[in-house]
Amino acid sequence: MTRRTRTTLTALAFLMPNFVGFCVFMLWPVVFSFGVAFTNWTLIRTVPLQFVGLENFIEMFSSDDFWLYFINTGYLMLGMPFAIAGSLFLAIVLSQKIKGTVVFRTLFYLPTFTAGVALFILWKKLYNPQFGPINVLLQEVFGLSAEQTPSWLSSTRNVFALAVEQVGIDPAQFGLGARDAIIIMGIWVAVGGANMLLYLAGIANIPRDLYEASEIDGAGVWGKFRHVTWPQLAPTTFFIVVMSFIGGLQGGFEQARVMTEGGPAGTTTTLAYYIYTKAFEEFQIGYASAVAWVLFTIIFAITLVNWRFGSRYVNY
Repeated sequence: MTRRTRTTLTALAFLMPNFVGFCVFMLWPVVFSFGVAFTNWTLIRTVPLQFVGLENFIEMFSSDDFWLYFINTGYLMLGMPFAIAGSLFLAIVLSQKIKGTVVFRTLFYLPTFTAGVALFILWKKLYNPQFGPINVLLQEVFGLSAEQTPSWLSSTRNVFALAVEQVGIDPAQFGLGARDAIIIMGIWVAVGGANMLLYLAGIANIPRDLYEASEIDGAGVWGKFRHVTWPQLAPTTFFIVVMSFIGGLQGGFEQARVMTEGGPAGTTTTLAYYIYTKAFEEFQIGYASAVAWVLFTIIFAITLVNWRFGSRYVNY
C-alpha cells in the first residue's frame, strides 16, 4: 500500500462519520419525502397507502388555504428591508470610534442569545391589549382610549386591508393586527442580530484610503456613504438579502406556534406552520410533503433569481 493510498484511506475514515450522518439524517429524509409527496400516506392506519400521482399538488394549488398562507408568508417578509436597513445604520454608528461601543454592540446583540420561545412569550405579554406595556404607552403618549389601541395578536386587521379567509381586499380590515405585530417584533430582533455583525465586519474591511481620498475630493458624510461605504458593502448586502429571503420563506413557525397558534383566523399561519399542521395535527404526511417540496421549489427559484440579477451589482 502506497503512502498516497494510506493518506486517502485515513482521510476517508475521518470523513465517513460525517458523510454517513449526512446521508442518514438529511439526504435520505429528503429523497423519502419526495416519494411520499406522490402518495396519500397518513398516520391513520385505517387508510391504505396508495400512489396518487399529482393529486396532492393539484389539491394544494386549488386550495384557498395554500394561497392564503403563501400570502401570509410574503406579508411577514415585508419587514425584511427595514431590518436590513436598521442593521446597516446600527453597524455604521457602532463602527465609529466612540467610547463604549463594545458595550452597545453586546447589548444590541443580546436578543440573539435569548431562546426563541422565551422571547416570543415576552412579546406576547407586551402585546396584551388590556395591560400590555405597548398599549399602555400608546394611551399615555397619544391620549388614546383602550378601545382605540390595536388588539395586536388577537386582531385580523392589517395595513394592506387583506380580507380574512379569502384572497382579496376588505377595507374593513385596515389597521394594525397580528401580522403587523410579528413584523415589528421581527425587525426589533433582527436589527441587532447577525446582519449587524456582518455589516460591522464588512465596514472594518473597507480600506481607509478610500475614505481619505473621498475627503480630499470634498465628500461629506452622505457622499462617503454613497460612493465608498455602500459600494464596498455590496457583497455583504447581497449575502444578507439572499439569506433573508431563504429565512423568511422558511420562517414563521415558532412565532405562530407560541404566540398565536396560527390565528386569528389563520392570518399568521405561514407555509412552514401549514406543513406542520398538515403533517402532525391532521396526519396528512403525503400532502405535507408536497407542500414542503413546493416551498423548496419557491426558495430555490427566488435564490436563483437573486443570484442571477443581484450578483451583477456586486464587486468581488
